[in-house]
Amino acid sequence: MTFAEFEALAERDWERIPDTFKPGIDALVIVRDARTEDRSPGTFTLGECVTESWPSDFGGPETIRSELILYYGSFRRLAAQDEDFDWEEETWETITHELKHHLESLAAEDDLEDVDAAMEQHFRRHDGEPFDPFYFRGGEPLGDGWYRLEDAFFFETEEPGTEITFAWDGTSYRIVEPIESPADVNFITVDGVDSPPGELCVVVVRSRSLRSRLGALLRREQATVVEGNARAERLKDGC
Repeated sequence: MTFAEFEALAERDWERIPDTFKPGIDALVIVRDARTEDRSPGTFTLGECVTESWPSDFGGPETIRSELILYYGSFRRLAAQDEDFDWEEETWETITHELKHHLESLAAEDDLEDVDAAMEQHFRRHDGEPFDPFYFRGGEPLGDGWYRLEDAFFFETEEPGTEITFAWDGTSYRIVEPIESPADVNFITVDGVDSPPGELCVVVVRSRSLRSRLGALLRREQATVVEGNARAERLKDGC
């Protein structure tokens, strides 16, 4: 997709959004260059919301102004890496994501900031850097122990034994925990499920006694973390 085609696509998407959601937005800016994450040079930023607040006794579109920025170069780099890259879907998702940043600034909310902080920890984990082992809880709670963080899904469970069962997309599965040495938190990346997401991870959180938890806190100990992989076995009804 050329720059002119991308610019026209972004402008059409912007026109689809009702004006009631646009107070305080000064411009939708399309930048030709790509932008990478400072902490992860191989990760491209598709867009951002640049917000400025002016001193006032009250908040609102008169005091909080934003520009939504899309990085055409980042879209091109990702499209070159993924033959299934959907320009229209990614453009719409990026615009609405960044618009939500602005709306939450108006409402003095920080839900999306929590998601961004969790995504930073997600990148750190995949880059082999130290990370907060409970970062996935900053994603969207889906109920029954499930959390969603963009295209990654996490199922949290406590001390289930060597076999772990879970339901995904209406089907029950079982995995055998591949991690022999016990740790406070075990991340198990799962494959072999139907309709797989970008990532499906079972997180085993080992419960500890209150005395043990307090002792670790006083000693400023960090939770121990181990990672592994497992292939899911589909269960028959009633198994």
